[in-house]
Amino acid sequence: MSDEVERIITIPMRATKMAPRTKRAARAIKEIKANIVRHMKVDEDKVWIDKSLNEKIWERGMQNPPHKITVKAVKFDDGLCEVSLVESKTVKE
Repeated sequence: MSDEVERIITIPMRATKMAPRTKRAARAIKEIKANIVRHMKVDEDKVWIDKSLNEKIWERGMQNPPHKITVKAVKFDDGLCEVSLVESKTVKE
């Protein structure tokens, strides 16, 4: 029996604007990890960020990461927590 815990979390990243311009994307990744550690009760070295989420942070360059982001966090039995970007609903054309 698996005890996976899955949550969808909107993470505000206001503090990234306080970082130097060339370190804002890296600061955003650190904020995501810190938020996941706080809400999912895992160690920071057990947080795994998905490639799609990383690309979304770096999409507009290192100087202009998004102000907030919605992620899906899944905590597995072994304590590992996988964080991925929530699939947005596509609008029919």
